[in-house]
Amino acid sequence: MSSLDVRGLHKSYAGKEVVCGVDLQVAPGECFGLLGPNGAGKTTTLRLCLGLSDPDAGEIRLLGHEVPTRAREARAKIGVVPQFDNLDPDFSVAENLLVYGRYFGLRSRDIDRRIPGLLEFAGLAGRAEAKIQTLSGGMKRRLTLARALVNDPQLLFMDEPTTGLDPQARHLIWERLRRLMQEGRTLVLTTHFMEEAERLCTRVAIMDAGRIIAQGTPRALIARHVEAQVVEVHGPGVETWLAEAKALALRTELAGETAFCYADEVEPVLANLRRMEGPGPGLTYLHRPANLEDLFLKLTGRDLRD
Repeated sequence: MSSLDVRGLHKSYAGKEVVCGVDLQVAPGECFGLLGPNGAGKTTTLRLCLGLSDPDAGEIRLLGHEVPTRAREARAKIGVVPQFDNLDPDFSVAENLLVYGRYFGLRSRDIDRRIPGLLEFAGLAGRAEAKIQTLSGGMKRRLTLARALVNDPQLLFMDEPTTGLDPQARHLIWERLRRLMQEGRTLVLTTHFMEEAERLCTRVAIMDAGRIIAQGTPRALIARHVEAQVVEVHGPGVETWLAEAKALALRTELAGETAFCYADEVEPVLANLRRMEGPGPGLTYLHRPANLEDLFLKLTGRDLRD
């Protein structure tokens, strides 16, 4: 049985359809990433799955419960990490965990027994009595993650869990999320960090304009939709160079002052660039394998979304 099974999901606001026939299945124990540009419908889809909004059409089963009719029973078994931290500034670290646990009907003494382990998991051991305003942004984010685990959930929903964090804090949260997967928990996350999705997710779905436009494992999607190798080139005269180099690659793009050359074999592109090397400023380049960001940009475009 799937941890989350969504079929034919539709939702409109003010006459505009923002979720257009979405189908998703999330298996127990996997990390599933829902990716897309701003306004793609990701957060609305999560709200529908949690029973916080009613769909116009479609079926949702969350941990075996029909949503929204039995959303309350389903939410008792899940944890949620919202996009923005909503910790209570009037309470200490431990009090935030205690009060949140009481929402699930847990007894205070049972929550108290869980608090030391949750704080250790969040890298906040010794901070139980600290006030929220004394914590760094990374500490607050880790506490929000620990709070989502207070009811020992089977499934964890996370909306952009590492937005605004420095690399050290982001890597620590990634390590904690991997630990949760090793424990057999199921994770569903949205993120704008393609590196995050590629590192953590067993499968991803890419959403745009309310529809799922691609779904599968990161490596399989990259292999299916994107050339194997990428050369990024920038510097004086890059547009002139690209006009001459288009015949050397399968696909090229110019984004701002950077040219992207995509090919399964990029040695002709690299050889051309090496011949141009010399004293003084010139073109600089980076050769790398294709990644999830290349896939994302190919499928959803490079235009800004507001």
